[in-house]
Amino acid sequence: MPAHPSLQKDRFVHERLPAALACPQMRYDQPELRIPDQANLVDRLMARAAGEGWLDRPFLRSDRITLTYREADERIRRISQVLTEDFALVPGNRVLLRGGNSIGMALAWLGVVKAGLVAVASMPLLRAKELREIILKAEPALALCDAALLTELQAAQEGSGLKTIVPFNLMNEPGSLAVLSSVKDGHFPPCLCSADDIAMMAFTSGTTGSPKAAVHSHRDILAACEAWPRHVLRAQPEDIVVGSPPLAFTFGLGGLLIFPMWAGASVYYPDKPYTPQTMLETISRLGATISYTAPTFYRQMALLAQQIPPRSLRISVSAGEALPQATRQLWQQTSGLDMMDGIGATEMFHIFISSVPGQTRAGAIGQVVPGYTAKVVDDQGQEVPRGTVGRLAVIGPTGCRYLDDARQNNYVKGGWNYPGDAFTQDEQGYFFYQARADDMIISAGYNIGGPEVEDALLTHPAVGECGVVGVADEERGMIVKAYVVLKSGHEGNEAMVKTLQDHVKATIAPYKYPRQVEFMSALPRTETGKLQRFKLRQMAGA
Repeated sequence: MPAHPSLQKDRFVHERLPAALACPQMRYDQPELRIPDQANLVDRLMARAAGEGWLDRPFLRSDRITLTYREADERIRRISQVLTEDFALVPGNRVLLRGGNSIGMALAWLGVVKAGLVAVASMPLLRAKELREIILKAEPALALCDAALLTELQAAQEGSGLKTIVPFNLMNEPGSLAVLSSVKDGHFPPCLCSADDIAMMAFTSGTTGSPKAAVHSHRDILAACEAWPRHVLRAQPEDIVVGSPPLAFTFGLGGLLIFPMWAGASVYYPDKPYTPQTMLETISRLGATISYTAPTFYRQMALLAQQIPPRSLRISVSAGEALPQATRQLWQQTSGLDMMDGIGATEMFHIFISSVPGQTRAGAIGQVVPGYTAKVVDDQGQEVPRGTVGRLAVIGPTGCRYLDDARQNNYVKGGWNYPGDAFTQDEQGYFFYQARADDMIISAGYNIGGPEVEDALLTHPAVGECGVVGVADEERGMIVKAYVVLKSGHEGNEAMVKTLQDHVKATIAPYKYPRQVEFMSALPRTETGKLQRFKLRQMAGA
């Protein structure tokens, strides 16, 4: 039990956390990691802004408006009032958030967490089927949804138990979050949570395709602020941050909201999703100083950087997939910047191994972030000799806690977190990424579970059976490839390839569709009928 009593009356999440023996060991070895037992994430960050004299500095930027920390705080308080007064939500209730990167999405997330509620953000590209799975698992009391993304959520609402959807980014419509907030006075008494109360759930698709919910407390996120941002990123109040990862990803949530807030910096949200060209143009126009995106994006930006030089940038952060050395070199040649590479995980909240500009080593992701300990181990959890390929194990101030999921025992063993990556480590402590240790496909920074794509393909009447694997690709890191056995009477041709690709795009998030489709007469299986994906990977590699 936490030293400070929990204020979350709704115990849904607490009751579904892993048993104590299945939880990771949390280490708070450094003084800055020792968070008070009473701590609300949003209140603490706003109190820090007040104490540092940042309240009248810019915080949230768009082409339409710029909000200072003081102005954002008032809007956050009004949103918390709407949720607790108009809808009678109580601490511990879950709130589903659906939206792209916008000031409206950022304020909604912060308003939820300030009220002691549990933020459950979802990717804007998800379809109704995927949203329904999240709703059924998280059982949100209410959803806040960008008005432009209502259709799929309304479709998912049918039969899911979700009763109320409140639209945001809709200024004058009765019932919208803006109109409901406009009549509030902004006097919201802070929810003085226990630091161990739950702030958020982040859904991640595993290799089985069924969603896993990684749970993080107020303490977890505050401790994460005191690790990589403090010791490696070192953002300043004068920084202007831009980036492409969605706020529904913890990479985006940290980099494009929580960590700028911790540093007193400002973050800009575009009206439309970035292209490599528009990101460079935005950096130039704003004088942006920190960027976040995946290696694929940086490679495409590098090809344009001579025409649109990112002169104002001082830090470029890469994460979400392995950074090819050729991409790092190309970016450095064209931008003059040494890329800050890193590996993190939704389960760990953010980056725990990272490079530091000026201390990079060819081919290495970097060294362990202060506050964490990492090692490369064998299947028994014993550390292997330096230079030997093994499984990565990590321990520190954050760790994996899945909501009601037997896969907890795959991720946490003996108090250590096993993110599922194969690594080597050299004598100087630099870590070198080798591959995913499971079937996850990481394409242009997106995690894609092969079985989920298989499930989508199998709903097409022409598909008898299929297997999906990742194939190495120079541009995207990996792409999705499907091996398909068609039912009798259907022909495997280019028209069928496009039909199946379009079907997947319409069934699940479009970025998950198979960019390559190969037709087969049979799939390799064991004597018990189990699909041998390793043989498909061997075929794809050949």
